[in-house]
Amino acid sequence: MNAPAPARDTTARLAAFGDADQAFVKLLMENPGQDEHLIEELRRHLDLAVEAPFLNTLRLEKLGRWFGGEAPARLQMRLMETARCSQHPAYQAFKGGLTKSGGLERAFPKN
Repeated sequence: MNAPAPARDTTARLAAFGDADQAFVKLLMENPGQDEHLIEELRRHLDLAVEAPFLNTLRLEKLGRWFGGEAPARLQMRLMETARCSQHPAYQAFKGGLTKSGGLERAFPKN
């Protein structure tokens, strides 16, 4: 059963991403019913970064590292799919952080 989606402030929380925001996103990741909402909001955040006049790739890479390190295994593939949705530098910076975190390798180890 899917839980109702929280308020659409998730995108704003991803932009600020302080300690309270990280705790909120961790809470979302604990509930598999929120996966679709979380991925949708992450894509929205990346799309806003694409349209921004100034691209902060270091912040997006840091966000990718955090997600790669904190997200449960069930989300790792979805996160990488999201990062591969575009060749824009915003998406590539996020993908770089995911890759550096090693989250996908931990979720799906090579034998």
